[in-house]
Amino acid sequence: MPHQNLIFFSDLDGTFLTSRKEIPEGNLAALDAIYEAGAQFVPCTGRSLAAIPKALLEHPAARYAVSANGAAVTDLSTGKAIHRCDLGHERTRTLLRFADGRDVTFDLFADGRVFEHRKTYDRLAEFADDPYQLELMRSIRTPFDGETEAFMTTLEHIERISYFWYDPADCAALLEAVQQVPDISVVRSVSNSIEISDARATKGEALSWLCSHLGISRADAVAFGDNINDIPMIEAAGTGVAVANAEDETKSAADAVCGANNNAGVGTFIMQLLAE
Repeated sequence: MPHQNLIFFSDLDGTFLTSRKEIPEGNLAALDAIYEAGAQFVPCTGRSLAAIPKALLEHPAARYAVSANGAAVTDLSTGKAIHRCDLGHERTRTLLRFADGRDVTFDLFADGRVFEHRKTYDRLAEFADDPYQLELMRSIRTPFDGETEAFMTTLEHIERISYFWYDPADCAALLEAVQQVPDISVVRSVSNSIEISDARATKGEALSWLCSHLGISRADAVAFGDNINDIPMIEAAGTGVAVANAEDETKSAADAVCGANNNAGVGTFIMQLLAE
């Protein structure tokens, strides 16, 4: 296929980034090669827009970004969202009530950022035992004080929420409770979290929407991922690729498996494809 028709979508944590949350040199080289070929690269992440590394947002190969598990698609030339599937305030208030009396975080992904009540922000080390994950969680979250429901009224676009838990009983109870909420998507990207968005807000739906918006066939889309929230994207793309460190369920959904995230597996696969 002509390389200028190619569009690459990639998850970040556990896929395009190393376990240290860094971009390996091989993946940076692949970004340069994508740009030189006239193709495009789209970060497609559960992170908020503000939490995507600047090296990706500012790279000329990246013209668009998918954030909050598909809740927002942003034109990077303007910094404005061109497509949204908000969770919204009403459903978020219901999900907040489910957290009452449970020792869980309640992370608000809204307006391109992440907000968390100070009482759990100060205890994030109890929910993340990986030092690099903990550093990321602290760096991308903005703590707030006061009542959560009152704070929510200051937010325009609530894109998604997440709970982090360490008692499996809380996880089971939350999963049962959220079934009461209409038209939602429930996924995870790390083992002790639950991520909730509007049912239309998946990485796969965002990939399909952006390809249609750009007049690109999904057959020309290549998507990379490692976790459960990446499966809709992998299935929607013409070529879905799981990294070697991906979960088995993700590998089963993929058309191919590339090298691990710590070995620039995504970059190696892209370079090989562009060499064809």
